[in-house]
Amino acid sequence: MASTVWKGHLTFGLISIPVRMFTAARGERISFNQLHNECHTRLKQPLFCPTHNRIVERSEVVKGYEYEKDQYVLFTEEELDKMEPPSAKVMEILEFVKLGEMDPLYFDSSYYVSPEDAGVKAYQLLMNAMEESGYGAIAKLTMHQREHIVVIRPGSKGMTLHTMFYSNEIRAAEAVPGKVELKDQEKKLAQQLIESLAAPFEPQKYRDEYQENLKAMIAAKLKGQEVTEVAHPHLAPVIDLMEALKKSLAEKQAPAASAAAPVGKKPPARALQPVPAVQKKAGKKVAS
Repeated sequence: MASTVWKGHLTFGLISIPVRMFTAARGERISFNQLHNECHTRLKQPLFCPTHNRIVERSEVVKGYEYEKDQYVLFTEEELDKMEPPSAKVMEILEFVKLGEMDPLYFDSSYYVSPEDAGVKAYQLLMNAMEESGYGAIAKLTMHQREHIVVIRPGSKGMTLHTMFYSNEIRAAEAVPGKVELKDQEKKLAQQLIESLAAPFEPQKYRDEYQENLKAMIAAKLKGQEVTEVAHPHLAPVIDLMEALKKSLAEKQAPAASAAAPVGKKPPARALQPVPAVQKKAGKKVAS
């Protein structure tokens, strides 16, 4: 069972719903340890005090804010707890906004929000009302020593919460080069190309090829094999936009035999998605 990352009440108006939060998504990736190149011993980073010239225990650690060079204001956990705002225990809904008007650029981490037994009916009422109206709830939530602005939205199996970046945390985009004139035929071909690539969103179709390549490389090295370099396409600048659009569209309108593979099967290799090859020293390929 997923561990609870926050427990408290979700409120709107005079309604209070006891809820728990669980992490909804977590990145998975291969990690490497740092080793000494002479003996291959894993290197450690202990809590070392240069003044006492010894390793310190976790119980000896306090938190300090450096207000000047090597000058700190010290805080205990009890003092930090006293500074927690009301949103540490209560998520009060501040307003409802149309979800379609929200820029996903503001979304950060995702969590599931689940009701306690006493709040099931109110939870279902709020979720149903948001689902039918197309609104999401904006609230504030304190956890991990930070107050977050969050949006809560209805999902297929319950409500989902996303922490959001504050407006001052969003970096300004680089200015787009000056506008150029687009021909009607170019816009039409581009639209046709988009429609030819259109498909229902099925996230299970997509894979992290870099992580798969790393796994293949690790397996090969364990067997004393070598790995060939992954081929990369040579991308030249588009000189004739119309010609490039026509060729792209022609490739997508090829016979059904060249269509994408069904969901769950690996699609055929394409120029922009080379299939990595793991080779034995003798030159034979090993499936990854």
